[in-house]
Amino acid sequence: MKIEFAPLYIPWERRLQTASVLQWVFCFFCMAQCSIALFILLLFTRFWLISALYAVWWALDWDTPSKGGRRSHRMQNSVVWRYMKDYFPVSLVKTADLDPSKNYVFGCHPHGIFPAGGFINFGTEATAFSKHFPGLKPHLMMLSMLFRVPFFRDYVMSLGFISSDKESVSYVLRKKEGGNIVMIVVGGAKETLHARPGAYTLVLENRKGFVRLAIENSTPLVPVFSFGENELYDQVENPKGPWVRWTQDCLQKIMGFSLPLFYARGIFQYTFGFIPYRKPLFTVVGKPIQVEKKHNPSQDEVDKLHKRYLEALCKLFEEHKLKYNVPEDTHLSFI
Repeated sequence: MKIEFAPLYIPWERRLQTASVLQWVFCFFCMAQCSIALFILLLFTRFWLISALYAVWWALDWDTPSKGGRRSHRMQNSVVWRYMKDYFPVSLVKTADLDPSKNYVFGCHPHGIFPAGGFINFGTEATAFSKHFPGLKPHLMMLSMLFRVPFFRDYVMSLGFISSDKESVSYVLRKKEGGNIVMIVVGGAKETLHARPGAYTLVLENRKGFVRLAIENSTPLVPVFSFGENELYDQVENPKGPWVRWTQDCLQKIMGFSLPLFYARGIFQYTFGFIPYRKPLFTVVGKPIQVEKKHNPSQDEVDKLHKRYLEALCKLFEEHKLKYNVPEDTHLSFI
């Protein structure tokens, strides 16, 4: 295998873009583990009081991830995210105005290996979300167990993340003043196993919990599609049946997240590594689907709204795919 090294002379702007993406990948890969290690390590040094005081704060702050979180506007407006946005680059595309007096559920697709489009557009101000949708505040969701990690929990909450359990979502959607958006990457961990260039397979056919939540809270559903998300990484072939896919499926069921065998480029060379490719991302926010409130919706009512949602998502994809270099004969498929 011939290794393609990066040129020695690269503009500082591009170097800073790569550095910003590198720290983001590190956060996904290692920050939680490093945070646990640091917390334990400090207990056995003269700085033990830091961990002790944090433990007290941690106990007092335990329920915050389930009560709307604690975002930091300074963190969301950091220059780091603007460099990351320019690395790909990432664009936010608005197709309809949203009423800031209402709450919304955004269904984000596809998951990709890491949902870069969802993170940049809705977890930061790099693409000026607040100017596109004034008066609205997005809340991204993350596995509840990750909010039990010291230090790391504060970092992700500063970017608008909340716990992914039902109580946490309902707390946000029941705020009468409106202006809140719950971002649900519906395909979840299972969908990462289908994330590869040219793939448009979504794990959505039997994912109906977000629809039931929308009905129970009378919250409009908004389909969102990020064109280019699956182009950021290559993935080792993992068809159904062989031991690789069997192992991945088992780990996903046990741990709640999957382990796709992915690769892209490195820091100083372009042949292999874990930094995503420089491919443009276009996150298109569709039109809201109005929902009638039912305290205890029947399965038939859930199925009907779920069908309407799939139709709206397909329509959104078909209307915009040619603009973003998706072949005309390509269509979404659901599993």
